[in-house]
Amino acid sequence: MLLVVLEVVLRYFFNHPTIWNFEITVQIYAFHFMIVAAFALLHGSHVAIDVFSQKLSKRAKAVLDVITYIIFFFPFMIILLYQGIKYSAKSWMLLERTWSSFQAPLYPIKTVIPLMALLLLIQGLAIFIRSLYFAVKGEEI
Repeated sequence: MLLVVLEVVLRYFFNHPTIWNFEITVQIYAFHFMIVAAFALLHGSHVAIDVFSQKLSKRAKAVLDVITYIIFFFPFMIILLYQGIKYSAKSWMLLERTWSSFQAPLYPIKTVIPLMALLLLIQGLAIFIRSLYFAVKGEEI
């Protein structure tokens, strides 16, 4: 937030915008949103369509979670992890930088992509196990 305020003050009060501030701010925001994705999944903060599941019993919701995690979540996260590793490895190999004159390094922030996928995969596995246990036993862990 301080970087954004600094940029606004420099741009509008001193007519002297910076290039580095924008690039660093974008990377900080990218890091922040990727690194807390698994935490958001834990607390149910991701967008969900509950049209069908809101009328189901708790046990039926757990069964639906198990099915949807197997069909959608795990394949997507595994692909994201695999492709994210390839994407960040290529960026490290090239020591990729931004296109601007500031040329901030991009490879560190691209490394967060597979890290995010791994954390989401671990959190998803925990939710899957809880849902599976509840679907089978009818009680929470």
